[in-house]
Amino acid sequence: MAGTKRRINMKKYENVFGRLSPAQILVVGFAVLILIGTILLSLPIASSSGEPTPVIDAFFTSTSAVCVTGLVVVDTGTHYSLFGQTVILFLIQIGGLGFMTMGTLFAFLMGKRIMLRERLIMQEAYNQQTIEGVVRLAKMILAITFVIEGIAAAILALRWWPEFGLARGIFYGLFHSISAFNNAGFDLMGEYRSLTPFVSDVPVNIIITVLVIIGGIGFGVTMDVYRKRCWRKFTLHTKLVLSISAALLLLGMLLVFVLEYSNVKTLGQLSLSGKLQAAWFQAVIPRTAGFNTIDISGMRNATQFLFIIFMFIGASSGSTGGGIKTSTLGTLIAAVWAQIKGKNDAELFERRLPKEIIFRALTITMASLSLVVFVTMLLSITEKSDFLTILFEATSAFGTVGLSMGLTTKLSLWGKIIIALTMYVGRLGPITVALAVAQKQEKAVYRYAEEKIMVG
Repeated sequence: MAGTKRRINMKKYENVFGRLSPAQILVVGFAVLILIGTILLSLPIASSSGEPTPVIDAFFTSTSAVCVTGLVVVDTGTHYSLFGQTVILFLIQIGGLGFMTMGTLFAFLMGKRIMLRERLIMQEAYNQQTIEGVVRLAKMILAITFVIEGIAAAILALRWWPEFGLARGIFYGLFHSISAFNNAGFDLMGEYRSLTPFVSDVPVNIIITVLVIIGGIGFGVTMDVYRKRCWRKFTLHTKLVLSISAALLLLGMLLVFVLEYSNVKTLGQLSLSGKLQAAWFQAVIPRTAGFNTIDISGMRNATQFLFIIFMFIGASSGSTGGGIKTSTLGTLIAAVWAQIKGKNDAELFERRLPKEIIFRALTITMASLSLVVFVTMLLSITEKSDFLTILFEATSAFGTVGLSMGLTTKLSLWGKIIIALTMYVGRLGPITVALAVAQKQEKAVYRYAEEKIMVG
């Protein structure tokens, strides 16, 4: 009798689950993961003092970890115990790869098949055009992730072993490797220092930035490069992502170096080698992860505004980063250039972009810009700070970057809730969230007459 009742309850659960769209499942899945993390992080065993962490702070930290952001209201390195830091580590890994990828891993281990519905959810999660090859993509994502994180963790452990001891060095290496690859920006150095003690440390600078770049360009691009290893054979998406990413990295490094060269609060007191390393590190980080090796609040306003632009652009589609994505920026540039040249089609690398891709890029950009503006307005009401600091915080949360000019630890209760929700929407994407709450989409069966208007 009990077994029959259990089966009936399970069937009801499956029926409810089956009525959800892929976008709704992603929204609900991430919310459930955040809730589990909140419960675990609020336990007394999760804090170093043995006292329970306030629920709002545990919720904020869980959201930041699941959404691989890195904004923190309590210091990760000193506030949380080994248990709490391990929980954060798992939340980062699951949030970065996506709970569907981790679910696929368990399905492989248990010998279960991946059904059509799971493939549709994975298609939505990976931002793929079709469901073809999504299971193979999941396998490759898992393999690439664990291999890269393992190698980087070993190198960082060797670097930190003499400084922190064997056990701590190994854990630090593993934690920062996973945090960097998933573009999370969480660190264990304590006192909200991030990686500032290693501003001129070559191994740390190289390993962290390489991890962030690989995690930020997207798994599809990584696989395409690994398989084809020839520029002419790459897909248009891969060419666009690599080109835009390289341009942003070089431009960012140059501008940070020039703008902060004589600033004694950032690069001014460093050697030339130190200046170049710090400029490179800061060029990589603002688009994806929340580490820093110089004081963000000490930078000049021009550099801080540059970071806001980079954070809004973000990483690339199908990656662990946020923002509107590099491919979206490339699409908009191509569309604008086509309009300037008087062409009917937007073209990139001798390929024509479909109109629906351009419309999607415009929608993503406008929705994201509207979200940042709205959040900035709300924070201007709830928080006591200057406009640039608030805009920086809002953009960092949306782009799931994790950099801050010092506002995060001073946030009010409402400020914490607003930023947490912004990180959540930023990780899933405004379009995914909109599709999850919207009514079922229906294609129009007719078209209205066309009429021109004056613009510009």
